Amino acid sequence: MLFFTKRKDGGPQSTVDGYWLVEIKPLFTVVLLHFNPGTRPVYHSHSFDAVSWVLWGHLEERVVNQQYLSYHLRPGLHPVVTPRNRFHQVESHGHSWVLSFRGPWVRYWYEWRDGVVVKLTHGREEVHTNVK
Repeated sequence: MLFFTKRKDGGPQSTVDGYWLVEIKPLFTVVLLHFNPGTRPVYHSHSFDAVSWVLWGHLEERVVNQQYLSYHLRPGLHPVVTPRNRFHQVESHGHSWVLSFRGPWVRYWYEWRDGVVVKLTHGREEVHTNVK
């Protein structure tokens, strides 16, 4: 459990600073995210579903599905819904701020690093690696 904590969101190489209001992984998380300019060159899924609002700035989400898709995310009333199985990368064009409500965590999620799929679990511990 975390309350009123600041740390990187997405590991130490992330360009995103998180300000956690509350994180109770089996239940929910509320976090304010500051996306610094740029991106970490890794596509990833999540351990949780999320509903978020861009409060300030401009983000570009690149999604890998059966094709590559790109979405531009800007402030507005409509939330950004991110299912945990969405394989994506997010780039901030300048500084961006996002308020995110996250659901319960599942045990595993994935990153794609230079053609290698890495399975992760809590604490960003690597569980299994597949060469693609």
